[in-house]
Amino acid sequence: MQGKGVIKFFAIVLTLVCIYQLSFTWVAHKVERDAQAYAKGDTTKLKTYLDSVATEPVYPVFGHTYQYCLDRELALGLDLKGGMNVTMQISLAELVKSLSNNNPDPALVRATADTKTSQSDYITLFVNEYEKLAPNGKLAAIFSTKDNQASLKFNATNSEVEKYLKDQANVAVKQSFTVLNTRIDQFGVTQPNIQLEANTNRILIELPGVKEPERVRKLLSGSAKLEFYQTYEVQDVYPMFTNINNILAAKAKTTTADTVKTAVQDTAAKKGDLALLNKVEKNAAKDTSLAAKKSAAANPLFSILQLPTYQDQTGQQQLRPGPIAGWALQKDTAKVNTYLRSQEAIASLPRNIKFAWGVKPMEKTKIFELYALKLAGAENGPVLTGDVINDATSDVDQKGSPEVRMVMNSQGAEKWRAVTAEAAQGKKAIAIVLDDNVYSAPNVQNEIAGGVSSISGNYKVEDTKDLANVLKAGRLEAPARIVGEDVVGPSLGQQSIDDGLMSCILGFVVVLVFMIAYYNRAGTVAVAAVIVNVFFLMGVLTSLRAVLTLPGVAGIVLLFALSVDANVLIYERVREELALGKSIRLAVADGYKHALSSILDANISTFLTGLILFIFGSGPIQGFATTLMIGIITSLFCSLLISRLIFEWMIDKGWDIKFSNPWSAHTFKNANYAFVKNRSKFYIFSGIFIVAGIISACTQGFNYGVDFQGGRTYTMRFENQTATVEDVRQAVEEGLGRGVQVKTLGKDKISITTNYLIEDQSANADAKVQDVLLTSLNKKEVTHATKANILASQKVQATIADGLKKSAVWTVIFAILVISAYILIRFRRWHFSFAAMVATAHDALMVLAFYTLFKEWIPFLEIDQAFIAAILTVIGYSINDTVVVFDRIREFLHLHHSKSDKPEEVINNAINSTLSRTVIVALTCVFVLVILFIFGGDVLRGFSFALLIGTIFGTYSSICVATPVIIDFGKKDLLK
Repeated sequence: MQGKGVIKFFAIVLTLVCIYQLSFTWVAHKVERDAQAYAKGDTTKLKTYLDSVATEPVYPVFGHTYQYCLDRELALGLDLKGGMNVTMQISLAELVKSLSNNNPDPALVRATADTKTSQSDYITLFVNEYEKLAPNGKLAAIFSTKDNQASLKFNATNSEVEKYLKDQANVAVKQSFTVLNTRIDQFGVTQPNIQLEANTNRILIELPGVKEPERVRKLLSGSAKLEFYQTYEVQDVYPMFTNINNILAAKAKTTTADTVKTAVQDTAAKKGDLALLNKVEKNAAKDTSLAAKKSAAANPLFSILQLPTYQDQTGQQQLRPGPIAGWALQKDTAKVNTYLRSQEAIASLPRNIKFAWGVKPMEKTKIFELYALKLAGAENGPVLTGDVINDATSDVDQKGSPEVRMVMNSQGAEKWRAVTAEAAQGKKAIAIVLDDNVYSAPNVQNEIAGGVSSISGNYKVEDTKDLANVLKAGRLEAPARIVGEDVVGPSLGQQSIDDGLMSCILGFVVVLVFMIAYYNRAGTVAVAAVIVNVFFLMGVLTSLRAVLTLPGVAGIVLLFALSVDANVLIYERVREELALGKSIRLAVADGYKHALSSILDANISTFLTGLILFIFGSGPIQGFATTLMIGIITSLFCSLLISRLIFEWMIDKGWDIKFSNPWSAHTFKNANYAFVKNRSKFYIFSGIFIVAGIISACTQGFNYGVDFQGGRTYTMRFENQTATVEDVRQAVEEGLGRGVQVKTLGKDKISITTNYLIEDQSANADAKVQDVLLTSLNKKEVTHATKANILASQKVQATIADGLKKSAVWTVIFAILVISAYILIRFRRWHFSFAAMVATAHDALMVLAFYTLFKEWIPFLEIDQAFIAAILTVIGYSINDTVVVFDRIREFLHLHHSKSDKPEEVINNAINSTLSRTVIVALTCVFVLVILFIFGGDVLRGFSFALLIGTIFGTYSSICVATPVIIDFGKKDLLK
């Protein structure tokens, strides 16, 4: 084996990197365990503890802070950590209405109705409806104004107006994304995931760990408020701060000493609390630079708020000119707010002052800037609001530096001229404020006439793009509304974690025991390779900041089986070489050499499937795809290189290496099943099953999950449950009407799906449905005097369902085309590519047919997002299996035939020669999936069952469908 030294070096480096990356998770969890022990269930104490150590060094040797470790720990998704998954949709109907100056055109109403049944975007539907109602009408008459003449002329055609509206819609979506992104950052969620869904007006938001859904709804649903404020200079604010500080100090003077003494005595008396006290005191010592080295007792405000200063030529500290009134650590901003909003502070401050924090911390710090804003007018508000802005774009100035170009309408331009003229006299700043957060506060150099302004400074290109979106946030009335949400309770999240870990461990053990039982000592090498593979996989996932979801855990378990595939291919080849009388060293070398082509082809095709999942999927599907792709790479490294190193070491040590046990030595040896001869029977079986599935799909359809049909799904638990499913269904139908689906989830949980009030857009619709549901279920005759509790709820409207259906279909089609193209390139014959396409489509149709034919018999056969991931994984597995068979067929066609041989016999021999590998890999997958199905819990049951059925169909198709297609379509060309 060449390059041993390089491989060993790379393996050692990768091991050290993975240990380092995984250590952040261990350190962060240790700090959190200490915090939980200190808090003893008190959430306020828990948060205080974690805030106090956020900037403390907690990592041994390297001295990383807790916040640094927290940002780099392995991130858990919603299903493992609990939290909230929100889908927001930008209201394009209100956008179009706003751009038309609130014209009550009937086409708007019709277009809104059309969105429920059509896949077209809202703008297209509106234009189509308008032209139906007014065939000769001109949209420019409605939308073209004096302020937007640069973009839309008065004589513009309807198609030009349509393009203008679509451009404005894209702008509205992007600016909403910027606003929501900022709001989530302000919320303080660890590892949030915010995605702008491609080519749609939807934004997907994942908030792991959130336990305040009402606060999230309020935060995300509020309208963007863009305002411009004049500012105070720090020299003006300093006397005010000094006065507030003295007032607070005087108030606390009489009680501070006794309070501190009591707190120290009480804290020290508690076991384990001394560490916290020491850390807090150390923090206070470190923070003396921010408080100008004054004690917190004597200077309550200045101990946490540092004034911006600089050193003049004489060495004296002077206040730095500008609108920044002070700096504070992130953990202290809430306390500063409390001081400035206290009754004492309000009484001493002028009525026309307002304080606001900067939207982002100072670069590479956790320090935020506090701005002093000057209120204006009779209403004590901003000097201008965002509705006066016509446009804002990211640009570069004459020196090539990034800047923002802002254009105002005529009304705003006149007011802006007066405001900037006043600010220019003292070179003062104008603050740009969105949702009470300062995005920028540029100094005004000169009076700005004409309404066109350039905002420049120490900006990056990304900063100017964000600022341009912010400036346009107040111009377009396109509110973002929550159209789908998934609230996962902590109890369900913990159950998901426990079930996932249990299935993961059991699946791991089953695969490893089977490998040792079948391949003897060589099986232990496969075990070592799988263990190293999982270690590398987790390390790489952590280093890439990937979010691990429950389907991701399933992907890891499935990778146990798929990683074994490469070892099985190698071991079967080694056994063939040993049967030819070769030495163990030569047999191992030749086994790796001959198996390489099949291993690479099979894993590359599966990787392509994962890539398609990642590109087209979202949320849990992307988590699964990320795990799958990374796992394939680490699996190849471990199977081809690490295991080879282990074999080389064992051979050098003179160990007796065996590749089978007595019972497995002759398994499938000299197999001669007539697969090709019986292909017509396979065609008939598959054809009948698929046709029956198509008929069933057209007549009775599928059991669509909440992702596809729209509605609300509630996961319920009954204390001492004795009611039957039929009792629950009857009770719920009395309150919620027909169309209710009731299913059991495990021993003590029930899933209830209903479309009751799904069209109701009012804020209290969710509460109404829950009230009716609980009232219906908590009747004594239903629950027998026990209480029904809602553990989790899901809500998805039909707009999401239609998009998911379309995305799923196109993803499957695209996956088939991409993989078929790869097969064509690798095997250089269209027969193989066509056969792979047929087999892949066959597997997808067979699984779908199974789901519709048996939907009444098996209650968890449900079409949802996890099912999409399962279908695409089935495609990847099927292609993996098919490629291995194809590779052996190609080898036999080139090496093991003469001109007089029949193609049917050559191909049948090739299938039988690889039958051992096909069955063993299928068995390992089946073992793992059965474990997932039994022990993976309710969340994984449908997902694992789809994979189980798909694995069976995939193994069947690679032998009984794909290869016969090659014969029937390429019989004359195969032996040329």
